[in-house]
Amino acid sequence: MNTTLYRERTLHDTLTTAAAAFPCVLLTGARQVGKSTLLQRLREAGLFADYVSLDDFAVANAARRDPALFLEMHGCPLCIDEIQYAPELMRAIKARVDADRRPGMYFLTGSQRFLLMKGVTESLAGRIGVVELQTLSQREAEGQGEGVPVFDPKRPTDIMQDAPICSLETLYARILRGGYPELCCNPAMPRKMFFSSYLQTYIERDVTALTQVGDKGAFQDMMRAAAQLTGQQLVYSDLARDAGVSMPTVKRWISILETSGIITLLRPYSTTTSKRLTKSPVLHFTDTGFCTWLADIHTPQELMHDRRLSGHILESWVFGQLTRRFLNHGQEPRLHFFRESNGAEVDILLEQGRTLYPIEVKRSLNPQLSDLKGMRAIPLGQRELGKGIVFCPITSPLPLGDGHLALPISAL
Repeated sequence: MNTTLYRERTLHDTLTTAAAAFPCVLLTGARQVGKSTLLQRLREAGLFADYVSLDDFAVANAARRDPALFLEMHGCPLCIDEIQYAPELMRAIKARVDADRRPGMYFLTGSQRFLLMKGVTESLAGRIGVVELQTLSQREAEGQGEGVPVFDPKRPTDIMQDAPICSLETLYARILRGGYPELCCNPAMPRKMFFSSYLQTYIERDVTALTQVGDKGAFQDMMRAAAQLTGQQLVYSDLARDAGVSMPTVKRWISILETSGIITLLRPYSTTTSKRLTKSPVLHFTDTGFCTWLADIHTPQELMHDRRLSGHILESWVFGQLTRRFLNHGQEPRLHFFRESNGAEVDILLEQGRTLYPIEVKRSLNPQLSDLKGMRAIPLGQRELGKGIVFCPITSPLPLGDGHLALPISAL
């Protein structure tokens, strides 16, 4: 591993904590988000001595043929990368853990999350801590990955500490770059070549493992059409029309993208009392760099002036950075969006306990209290409404009145 190209990951401490509590730790995440590199750093820190990758056919074959002998030969603590290629190891690991239950015995990882979680549910439930890694956050990409706190809506200005504040054009450059470590850490890597190769590998290895996609070209067309919809409500019939396939096919393919970590479907906030609330999710690409490449946008200037995408991509960026703030601390983000059929809406609702915090994302450099007007329509029931936040491309916090606040997007 070339450590000069490495960016410290906020998740490092979370993995260390999990290893001190569970016999097994599973690190999940999409392809090439940096799982193997992060585990190598844990090895250097002394959390385990031996590391094996089942990406090697011969090694995977040996593990499948005699999983008990394979584990005996390598001992523990042991890290097994791409474990989905030898699912037989799961039961063998369960037997060893049940016989000698100690923290930090096995570290497991792989790119095919559905197959991994299936094996965990069947064999290692209650014995394993599951941690998700996404592409680099903005702070990690800018070399500030250590000590980044979880986002606290009660103290939102805490994000301003050492914040990488930047201009709107620089912000769009960061969005265009995205967070795949190979692109962020290696300036010589051509963006077009990286994503083209990534797409082919993803379809040939991950998609094929989940389902038989008969027309791979149509699947790529669907991904490119979906990229144009990031940050927007997903209407399956419209996407099916744009991609030129049937609606049942689009639903199945969207499920594949979600399962493999390429997209996240943000579900609507719902109550049992209102029938006016929308039921369709909002689609967000997990990595904005991959999204913009699929959308055929290649410069920050193109992105800034693209009427289809420039505003919606900011929303996906903010959603993604907030999500990483929680996942990197081993917490599941409780995020929704709110939209009524009459037009009242809130981009993101952060749920903490009984409190809902409304978050709006705006491209404007002149945020107003009226940007939060949609929160007045939220049916609260037994819940409370916290102070609202408007994320926009300003350079310092700006009070909006009544305790509501505007914050720089680039501070996340």
